[in-house]
Amino acid sequence: MPPYWPVVRDRVFGRVLPGLALSALGDGMSAVAIGWLALQCAPPGQRGLWIGLAIAAYTLPGAFGAVLLAPLLRGRSGAHLAALDAGLRALLLGAVPVLAWAGALTIGRYTALLAGSALLSAWGSAGRYTLVAQVLPAELHVPANALLTLLNEAATVAGPVLAGLLIAGLGAPAVLAADAVTFAVLAVSFALVGARAPLPRRERRSAGFATIRKDRRLLALTTLSAMFFLLFGPVPVAMPLFVSSAPEVAMLYISFGVGAVIGAIAIGHLARLPLWPAAIGSVLAFGLLLLPLGLGLPRWADLLTLALAGLAWAPFPTASMSLYQRLVPPDRLPPVLAARGAVLVVATPLGTLLGAPLVQAAGPATTLVACGAATAVLGLAALVVRLRAPLGLDVFPAGCSGDLVQHAVVGAEAAGVLP
Repeated sequence: MPPYWPVVRDRVFGRVLPGLALSALGDGMSAVAIGWLALQCAPPGQRGLWIGLAIAAYTLPGAFGAVLLAPLLRGRSGAHLAALDAGLRALLLGAVPVLAWAGALTIGRYTALLAGSALLSAWGSAGRYTLVAQVLPAELHVPANALLTLLNEAATVAGPVLAGLLIAGLGAPAVLAADAVTFAVLAVSFALVGARAPLPRRERRSAGFATIRKDRRLLALTTLSAMFFLLFGPVPVAMPLFVSSAPEVAMLYISFGVGAVIGAIAIGHLARLPLWPAAIGSVLAFGLLLLPLGLGLPRWADLLTLALAGLAWAPFPTASMSLYQRLVPPDRLPPVLAARGAVLVVATPLGTLLGAPLVQAAGPATTLVACGAATAVLGLAALVVRLRAPLGLDVFPAGCSGDLVQHAVVGAEAAGVLP
């Protein structure tokens, strides 16, 4: 608890943590309810199509919002962006159970509401991590990011259990109603701290993508992240066919989630975590740990392997986000993180789409081996690139503020010390 205590006690960030925890739990529940409700609303002969569309609608519009809404959202603080995203989600997700209980919910309306609720998702995520950089000193970025990862991963374990109970007792619309309430709480939390967060300077529409494109470190990090998420995309397609029953699927996901929770807790204690090695090592280890799943091992070995894979996954979101926070000044973070979010929100669904024919042609076990091998190769390639062309310092010196380090990095670059 010691590394997290300063984060929890921060007078600004600590006020939004309860809302973030509650909202993460709501998202964990919705991960089950969204597809289930689509199954109930869709015409019998088109259920597979509509389930896929509903799940895609809850993620993909964030990529369009990251680009198209940039002129309207530039100049807002991280807290304001997160509040807008949470408020929109609360409003549109809350409309789903209202229509369902009134008997007016169609599959088309349901999908449209999901799509609308996700429009600001990239900006909302950018706002959350921008607030970390704006209000916390640099030495607290790793534990703060690890804490956010911990909340998300813990929700993937507890959320589906609670969703199952709610669906059994009250139906799938009740789960989305609960998720809408959690987003409403989150919107209020960020709105209350918004006045305390500094406003970023106004950037042009393409500032986020342009900044990433012009900085080879950001470009390398974004490419690594996108490829990692792309190669993970076929895994959820293969999992239901890899085992013989729904409880076994649940156990596999729970094992992964437990490993990720343990990893997130551990990573927060490494305040001087070497960020580039941690991010690259996470990709490499995760890929290697996927390989045994296709070798026909006993089920207990599969569960253990996935728990270790979750442990290997945990450093990546924390280390990669900490790198963005270090490489980009806080007042320029929102458009950069929104651009990153737009790329990643496309990468995973694209990987899922590519995984469907791969599973069909090669089978689930071969797909898992292929994804593991490709991910390991990605990690090795990133390691080679980094060894041949170092991408900058790995950790903040203890006690340095983000601004001081940013100025030091900029000065070193200008002097030719850093690439």
